[in-house]
Amino acid sequence: MKKEIHPDYHQVVFMDSATGKKFLAGSTATSNETTDYEGQDYPLIRVEITSDSHPFYTGKQKFTQADGRIDRFNKKYGFTNK
Repeated sequence: MKKEIHPDYHQVVFMDSATGKKFLAGSTATSNETTDYEGQDYPLIRVEITSDSHPFYTGKQKFTQADGRIDRFNKKYGFTNK
């Protein structure tokens, strides 16, 4: 690898703004904010949504529209439910 052309890769803490859950990951993102995570200070990156608050992962996502679309497709092309 060439020296001094790559961004600085370091550990940062990502925090879900909706739930407050934090997790540590490697990133090139930077921030002026810092936070304590397991006894050490890391840069803090606030994100709007993570798997902790996303409806798909929390089980709160609704699939009602998809059911209607599948029924219309089956009806249009003559498929029957067996």
